[in-house]
Amino acid sequence: MDRIKATYLIETGLDPELAAQAIAGEQSSGTFVRVPGETDELIERFAARVESVSRLDSVSVPSLPGHRVHDRPYQRAEIAISWPIENFGGNLPVLISTLQGNLYELSQLSGLRLLDVELPQSFTKPFTGPRFGIGGTRKIAGVYGRPLIGTIIKPSVGLSPSQTADRVRQLASAGIDFIKDDELMANPNHSPLSDRVAAVMPILHEHAERSGKKVLYAFNISDELDAAQRHYDKVVEAGGSCVMVSLNSVGLVGVKKLCDRGELPVHGHRNGWGMLNRHPAFGIEFQAYQKLWRLAGVDQIHVNGIANKFWEPDESVVRSLRACQSPVGQGCDFPVLPVVSSGQWGGQAFETYRLTRTVDLLYLAGGGIMAHPDGIAGGVAAIQQAWSGAIAGRTLQQTAAEHAEFRHAVEKFS
Repeated sequence: MDRIKATYLIETGLDPELAAQAIAGEQSSGTFVRVPGETDELIERFAARVESVSRLDSVSVPSLPGHRVHDRPYQRAEIAISWPIENFGGNLPVLISTLQGNLYELSQLSGLRLLDVELPQSFTKPFTGPRFGIGGTRKIAGVYGRPLIGTIIKPSVGLSPSQTADRVRQLASAGIDFIKDDELMANPNHSPLSDRVAAVMPILHEHAERSGKKVLYAFNISDELDAAQRHYDKVVEAGGSCVMVSLNSVGLVGVKKLCDRGELPVHGHRNGWGMLNRHPAFGIEFQAYQKLWRLAGVDQIHVNGIANKFWEPDESVVRSLRACQSPVGQGCDFPVLPVVSSGQWGGQAFETYRLTRTVDLLYLAGGGIMAHPDGIAGGVAAIQQAWSGAIAGRTLQQTAAEHAEFRHAVEKFS
């Protein structure tokens, strides 16, 4: 029988095998006592199964409060648990309820982290995944052989539609590939989304007619679902090329509903990621997280950036980039475009390429472009020069010596 298998890092004051059995029971047929109707046949067919338990280190202090066993060291272990496919149907919310659900509240555990999930083809087959992904985004932008270079409209809030349009005009003229709203800019009174679309899209259409280059603009349509659908319609009607959604705010079902329309690439912003991931003994690894959003159909997803402004270390960012290149499940690739962002400027291009050896990414810089000493055009040129140098095998110093715009970026941002 096909089964879905999840791998967890757990911490417990119990024997790890007993804690694993508690998880399996909580997330399938069991309760704290056997109940009428819970036959051996039912358990055999539908119950979760502990596949493996590998003990790791132990600690003297529990990572999380609320654990009810205090008379022994707290043992950490990596465990694998599987469920029969017929428990789920093609249902993403039920998948999440099963993989995570009540587990974080179990008193047997002082730590729980979902590391990965293995999905059989029988589960992934009904899903279409990203309609655009890497290839479709590249086709719209006409960019091949290098990363897409993008930016975020700054200041994040406060600009009027006409001021936003002026920024867009400058960016398009400078040769940018991709522009997006900030996650904080959606449909405020000072810049309603419909007015912003009406101000921005004529500039991008005019630029495309003049230059032959189509610049993607991801309008932030994050809202209640009916409103988000109306925002999506506005972008389509105006001939737009992309929309953005705050994944953790809108939720899996809402995001999937928008992705299922399939008319525009969906740029997935993961703001709020830290609350799901920052504690090393709690939450979810990006390896598992991104699979859920790829099943929902997100075309582009944020992964943070090298030497970023947040807490996440470089090795975690590299793992996230590589996770986007791994299959979602058996016989299911669903290519997604990783979005590198957060405090980026051209200087991180060299280490990003050295560590990942990929150009299949969208490289976003806000202040790194907008605050360049030579202005917006200089900021775009500097990042283009940096990535060209990195791909060609030149060092940061060599590239700075060859290009004034990048040299000025080094002088300001490094």
